[in-house]
Amino acid sequence: MTTATQKGYTKELLVLPFDHRNSFQEKLFGIKGTPTPEQTKYIASYKMMIFEGFEKAVQTGLPKEDMGILTDEQFGTEVLERARKHNFTTCICVEKSGQDEFDFEYGKDYPAHISKFAPTFVKVLVRYNTEADKTINMRQAARLAELSTFLEKEGIKYMFELLVPATPEQLERCQGNKATFDVEIRPKLMVAAIQELQKAKVEPDVWKLEGLDRKEDCVRVCEAARADGRDKVGVIVLGRGENEQKVRDWLKVGANVKGVCGFAVGRTVFWEPLKGFKENRLTREQAIDQMATIYGGLCRFWLEERKK
Repeated sequence: MTTATQKGYTKELLVLPFDHRNSFQEKLFGIKGTPTPEQTKYIASYKMMIFEGFEKAVQTGLPKEDMGILTDEQFGTEVLERARKHNFTTCICVEKSGQDEFDFEYGKDYPAHISKFAPTFVKVLVRYNTEADKTINMRQAARLAELSTFLEKEGIKYMFELLVPATPEQLERCQGNKATFDVEIRPKLMVAAIQELQKAKVEPDVWKLEGLDRKEDCVRVCEAARADGRDKVGVIVLGRGENEQKVRDWLKVGANVKGVCGFAVGRTVFWEPLKGFKENRLTREQAIDQMATIYGGLCRFWLEERKK
C-alpha cells in the first residue's frame, strides 16, 4: 500500500444529509432550472429548518461529537457557516446534481469552493456499475482520483457515496424486478466497483453505501472497502429515501459488522415534515420537532444496536 494506510475514519459517524438540490427544488417546490435569488433564499430557509431539527436532536443528550450534517453550497451556505461556528462535523458535496456521470459542480474551481468552507469531509455521489459503459467509468475514476489526491494533501476527509444502478441487461436477468437485483446482484457489483475504484487510486476515508438486506453481503462489501491495509476506512449506511422501518432494518444489518461506523439518513428524516410545513399542515416548530424526533430516534436505535 501507499498512502491508503493513513486513510480512514474510525469514530462513530451519524450523518443527517440534506445536500439534495435538483430533486429538492423540483419535487418539493416545483422549481425547474436555475432558481432566482429569491427562490434560492426560500429553498435555503427549508435547509435551515433541517439544521435546526439536527441541533434539537443533539440537545436531547446525544453524542454531538459523533453527529454531523451534509449539505451543499447552493442552498446550504448559511447552514455550513453556522455548523462550523458551533463545531459540528460538516460534510459538503462537490458533484453536479442529477447527473449520471460524475463531474465537479464548479469544474476546475472546486478546490477554492472546498477551501472556503473548510469542511470535515468532502462527499461525492457516484453512479458506478462495472458492467456499464467502460469509457464513462474511466472518466469518472480519473476525476475521483484527482480529488482523492487533493483532499489528502489538504488534510480533508473523503466521503464516497457509491450507487450501483442496474443496467438494462442486469434488470432483464431479474425479470425486471428491482428488489431481486438489490438482493441478488447489487452486493457483488458493489464489491467489484470498490475494487475497481481502488485500483484507479480512489481512496475514500468513508464509503457511504446503500443498505444491504443480508449481513453476509455487508461483511463482504466492508472487507473490500478495508482490504490491503485500509483497515481504518469506515463504511456508513445510507437511507435511500426509504421508510423508517426499512432504514432501521438496514441499520440493524450493519450495526455490528466490522468497519461499519454509522449512517447517513436524510429524506426519511426531513421529507414529510417539510412537506407538511409547506402545505400548512404543520407549523415551523412542529416540522422541526418531527425531524429532531426521527433523526434522534435513528441515532438512539443505532447506538443501542451497537451494544448488542
